Amino acid sequence: PFINNTDDKGNSYDGTNMALFEEEMDSNPMVSSFLSKLANYTNLSQGAQEHEEADDDEGPKKKAVKSPQMGTFMGVYLPCLQNILGVILFLRLTWIVGTAGILESLAIVGLCCSCTMLTAISMSAIATNGVVPAGGSYYMISRSLGPEFGGAVGLCFYLGTTFAGSMYILGTIEILLTYMVPKAAIFVADKKEDELDALLNNMRVYGTCCLAIMSVVVFVGVKYVNKLALVFLACVILSILAIYAGVIKTIFDPPYFPVCMLGNRTLKNHQFDKCNKIEVIDNITVTTQLWNLFCDGSQLNATCNEYFVNNNVTELQGIPGLISGVISENMWSTYGPLGMLVEKSNLPSVEGGDPTQDIYMPYVVNDITTFFTLLVGIYFPSVTGIMAGSNRSGDLRDAQKSIPIGTILAITTTSIIYITSVVLFGACIEGVLLRDKFGDSVKGNLVIGTLSWPSPWVIVIGSFFSCCGAGLQSLTGAPRLLQAIARDGIVPFLQVFGHGKANGEPTWALLLTAGICEIVAQQIKFFLMCYLFVNLACAVQTLLRTPNWRPRFKYYHWALSFLGMSLCLAIMFISSWYYAIVAMVIAGCIYKYIEYRGAEKEWGDGIRGLSLNAARYALNRLEDAPPHTKNWRPQLLVLLNVDSDQAVKHPRLVSFTTQLKAGKGLTIVGNVLQGTYLTKESESKKAEQNIKAAMSAERTKGFCHVVVSSNLRDGVSHLIQSAGLGGMKHNTVLMAWPGAWKQSNDPQSWRNFIETIRETTAAHQALLVAKNVDSFPTNQDRLGEGTIDVWWVVHDGGLLMLLPFLLRQHKVWRKCKMRIFTVAQMDDNSIQMKKDLQMFLYHLRLDAEVEVVEMHDNDISAFTYEKTLVMEQRSQMLKQMHLSRTEREREIQSITDESRSSIRRKNQGPAENASLSRQSSTTEDAQLIHDRNTASHATINDKVDAEPEQVHMTWTKDKLLTERNRNRECNANVAVRDLFNMKPNQTNVRRMHTAVKLNEVVVNKSQGAHLVLLNMPGPPRNRGGDENYMEFLEVLLEGLNRVLLVRGGGREVITIYS
Repeated sequence: PFINNTDDKGNSYDGTNMALFEEEMDSNPMVSSFLSKLANYTNLSQGAQEHEEADDDEGPKKKAVKSPQMGTFMGVYLPCLQNILGVILFLRLTWIVGTAGILESLAIVGLCCSCTMLTAISMSAIATNGVVPAGGSYYMISRSLGPEFGGAVGLCFYLGTTFAGSMYILGTIEILLTYMVPKAAIFVADKKEDELDALLNNMRVYGTCCLAIMSVVVFVGVKYVNKLALVFLACVILSILAIYAGVIKTIFDPPYFPVCMLGNRTLKNHQFDKCNKIEVIDNITVTTQLWNLFCDGSQLNATCNEYFVNNNVTELQGIPGLISGVISENMWSTYGPLGMLVEKSNLPSVEGGDPTQDIYMPYVVNDITTFFTLLVGIYFPSVTGIMAGSNRSGDLRDAQKSIPIGTILAITTTSIIYITSVVLFGACIEGVLLRDKFGDSVKGNLVIGTLSWPSPWVIVIGSFFSCCGAGLQSLTGAPRLLQAIARDGIVPFLQVFGHGKANGEPTWALLLTAGICEIVAQQIKFFLMCYLFVNLACAVQTLLRTPNWRPRFKYYHWALSFLGMSLCLAIMFISSWYYAIVAMVIAGCIYKYIEYRGAEKEWGDGIRGLSLNAARYALNRLEDAPPHTKNWRPQLLVLLNVDSDQAVKHPRLVSFTTQLKAGKGLTIVGNVLQGTYLTKESESKKAEQNIKAAMSAERTKGFCHVVVSSNLRDGVSHLIQSAGLGGMKHNTVLMAWPGAWKQSNDPQSWRNFIETIRETTAAHQALLVAKNVDSFPTNQDRLGEGTIDVWWVVHDGGLLMLLPFLLRQHKVWRKCKMRIFTVAQMDDNSIQMKKDLQMFLYHLRLDAEVEVVEMHDNDISAFTYEKTLVMEQRSQMLKQMHLSRTEREREIQSITDESRSSIRRKNQGPAENASLSRQSSTTEDAQLIHDRNTASHATINDKVDAEPEQVHMTWTKDKLLTERNRNRECNANVAVRDLFNMKPNQTNVRRMHTAVKLNEVVVNKSQGAHLVLLNMPGPPRNRGGDENYMEFLEVLLEGLNRVLLVRGGGREVITIYS
């Protein structure tokens, strides 16, 4: 009948095997349907939708996502190869080898390649730890280290890629104007010293034009860039093959590229063809073009430069060949300052002439000051580009397999190319030609082009297209990276760059990138920072051993990641320490901005795991021993009330918490809702949200804890006992004074308040009670000149002295002065007390005014006596009223359960008659009221019900009514007679006297104070006097505006020792 039941018209499931789980099918799908959804998952394509969280409002409709088909070779290996090999190899590597020497050049290449290889290993581990949607390095860092690090490093990587685009564009222009069409230069220098300015102006004009053309190509569509990429890559590979072919050719047939030397100095041969001073034509000695460059005329008797006269002109073979032995000369470095002449040390030279005139002569000179760390910075961009494969993760057939293999193979290949190039350049090319950065000594040919076969033009054209391709790749990749960051929503002001064309092309991001490309800066620091954080991400995940860290790539270790991270940091500071600091400051600013203003994201990142581990370690350490007095600070549990709509009743209590804590130490804001958790779950969540909103508005850093309990008393007790964790537990309870306790019909509100005082005392916790809390200042207020008055009546740990000091750290109370009042009795020496107190405060390093107030033993006034009598009469009346209400409840119960009610009714009579005796009735009544709200009342009922089991009486309705009226009349008469005849208790009279006299003194001295701190007297041990205790406190605080009652936790919290 159960299985074939046809009454259920709800969801029908195939088969009946899983009927037990059918109610949960909506939230917990069957494994079969879950697996089918997982199998249909595809990465988002690179062009259309860049990110896994992309919104649907970009285009009218999502395009159908094609299944990615790219393998390791096409998808990862070739893009990485193209990005790594580039402008530095063709334009600067020969100069680096000539300047640093083969050994130091190998060190530079080894250092940079080791850095990228270690980063690639870390990246492979991250990339194979789950599906990596398009987003590349930014995605990996942000999901491993959190949105703050991800956003900061992602934006730095974006800037690095953009600046790299600028570098590639400038490289393109340099090749165009220096080696391809020098006559196309718009700005031509008339003087030699103006050549650099002219070159920069040409680069600005042509660079802007080239950038505009490239931006248009990228804007039209990424598919054209991808088509051109293969052409450009083919050019690069052909150029490298041409270099190797040229090296092999030098063994048996070195190319003829003579370098003209004057003495040991290298000459630029742009303006002369023959490397001679004079030549004989038809038996007539004539001067050459070279003579005219150093002399003031073409005659043989013209005045010439002294160095030109003293030294001979010789011709060196620029490329002596692989087996010439030139490798031994190029083994060591030749660093020098700006303007240093490029010289060959083993050639004869006779010094002479004015060195200041050398800059006007056609010598090859250093255009910058050279040193090892500079060359590291110049070379490093040639090994960047290792992220090209991971950036295309959305287009790969199997990203987890392709990214590690393709990236590491590409780095290995390029490292071999760079290392062999360093050795072969040093072994084949003359040292002075290597140090000739622009090839001025070989008619302005590209130095590496002189080595290549079959023609230097192969290298020139190859390097030109290489720079174009790398520039286009940067302009394609950088906007997509910015778009991915913008779509994540972690940097609010970048939201506009998340939008693009209908097909997802990042139009706005491209415009920004093109704009930034106009400003060139040191981009390698940003790449290094990105690589540093990739290594950090892998190391953190490995050391944390998070359950989700299960990469398929197994050849990683946290030590390798730390080594890679150290190398990145070292290279950053080696190459340029001030740019490294600038890059770090930029990243730090972005980090703090995202932390302060960014959207909160939970990506299960490693930094959160690191925080949890650090917190666990710190909590374990805290558990060892309680804090020393010097480290003691109030760790607050704030008992906050909410109204029926779960809105916070006293937000100023939260403000006061902030002012007292200033963000230091522990703050737990607790609240208790009455009911059961199953019925009050939504109210509990709402109350928690509202409290967190109030904490956020008041900038209170802490935790919120909402408890649902069957009654408020137990809930508060649970909070006091269990809030916090381990050593991070509260030691102080802050609560508001129950202002309406007199008007409340339910005495339970002030009874709960008194029980809270008792429990904090039992738990050895301090207690702060704020009276008139709604008049306390907000965090925006600035209190002017005024005082915080401390009334130190009894010493209970020194908390009274510590609180004003903590409050004055906050800007609200900063201008307030501290005054300490203490009370002297008749037997005390008030002058000596004042001196002692001043000395005590001096040792405590506290600035405060001291005043000793004398209280004489006056006779108890009639006013005090009468006030005590009224208090006790009111208390007795409240008891009588409460008892009658209790009887009514019991009568209702007796009608529904006659036999049980009769027994209870019979037994209750003596207890009511005994109320004539004030002490016994008070104790019993207080216990009765308290027990109604705890589980223990069941045992008392059992005891009450246990005795008269033998009594059997039959009650009719008439008998019940008669008995009820008779008892009520009797009780009313007794109560009225008792009220008029009672005399006040002498103990209460004395306590009321203290409250009245102390109140007079405090009001007299401190009525104008901004805040009054006062010792809180403890509640009576006998619960019968609880109502009177509330009256005493009310009298004590009468006429004061802002009062903080303070009760110590039973330990010293302030010390005179250092």
